[in-house]
Amino acid sequence: MDSLLIFGNLLNTTLVFSTALIFAALGGLFSERSGIVNIGIEGLMVFGAFAAAVGTHYAEQAGMGGASPWVGLLTAIVVGVLGSLIHAVATITFKADQTISGVVINFLATGITLYLVKLLFDGAGETPLLLHRLAKLNFPDFASIPVIGPILGAGILNSYPTTFIAIILVFVTYYVLNKTTFGLRLRSVGEHPSAADTMGINVNRMRYIGVMLSGALAGLGGATITLTTTGLFSHTTVSGQGFIAIAALIFGKWNPLGIMGAALFFGFSQAIRNYVQLFEWSASIPQDFILMLPYVLTVIVLVVAIGKSRAPAALGEAYDPGKR
Repeated sequence: MDSLLIFGNLLNTTLVFSTALIFAALGGLFSERSGIVNIGIEGLMVFGAFAAAVGTHYAEQAGMGGASPWVGLLTAIVVGVLGSLIHAVATITFKADQTISGVVINFLATGITLYLVKLLFDGAGETPLLLHRLAKLNFPDFASIPVIGPILGAGILNSYPTTFIAIILVFVTYYVLNKTTFGLRLRSVGEHPSAADTMGINVNRMRYIGVMLSGALAGLGGATITLTTTGLFSHTTVSGQGFIAIAALIFGKWNPLGIMGAALFFGFSQAIRNYVQLFEWSASIPQDFILMLPYVLTVIVLVVAIGKSRAPAALGEAYDPGKR
C-alpha cells in the first residue's frame, strides 16, 4: 500500500507540473496553427505569472478573500492577451521576423516584470507571499477504495481546479480545431493562406485571434505556477517552462491530445527528480544533475521528434496578399 501511495503522490505531482505546460502548449498550438511561430510563450507565461501574483495580492488587500486567486487568474489572462498583441502587431501587421519577435517578448517580459515588482513593492525582488492560493479539490471517499484508492484519492482526483480545467480544455481544443468552422478556418490560414484568402477568409484577423488565444492560455499557464506552486512571483518563477511547453507542442505534433501526452511526460520528468532523492543510491548523483533532468529530456525529445513532426505548411511565413 505504501508503494501505491508513493505512486499516487508521484502521479499527483506530475499533474501539478504538467498543468502549466498544457495551458502554454495549447496556447502555442492556436498561434502556430494559424501560421505564426510563437517563441515568446516563455515571456507570455512570465507576464501571466506576474499578473496573477499582483492581481491576487491587490484582491486580498481589497478584502476579497478566497476569491482573490480567481481574480489573479483573470488578470493573468488579460495581461497575457495584451502581451501577445505586441507579437501579433509586429509579425502580422508589420511582418517582422517571427522568431526575433518572440525572443524580444521573452526579454521584455523578464525585464519589465522585474522592474514593476521593484516599483510596486518598495524595491523588493519578488512579490509578497500570497495569503490565498488555489486549493486542491478533495475527494476523500475515493481514498478508501482498495488498491486503486491511493492512486485516485492521492493522485488524480486530489488536484487543483486548474488541472481539471486544462484537461477539459484539451478536448475542447481538439473539437474546436477539427469540428468547427472557426477551427477549420484557423488551420487553413496556417496551411495555405492564399487559398483561404481566396475563399473569403480574413487571414490577418484569424492570425490575430490565434496569437491572442496563445497569450490568454500562456498567461493562464504562468498564473497556474504562481497560484499553485510558488505562491509568489520572482524572476525564477517560470524558469524555462515556456520552452518546455514549446517542446511539448512539437513532440505532440501540433495535436491537442499529443500535446497532453507530451506535457504529462515532461511533468513526470520534473516530478521524478523530487522522488529520486528518496532513494539511497541517489546520494551518489550530484544534485545539479537531478535538477537538470527535465531540460536534458527536453533537448533529447526535440532532437528525436523534430524530424518526425510536420508543422503547419505556412508556419513562420508572413502573408502578403499581393503575392497570391
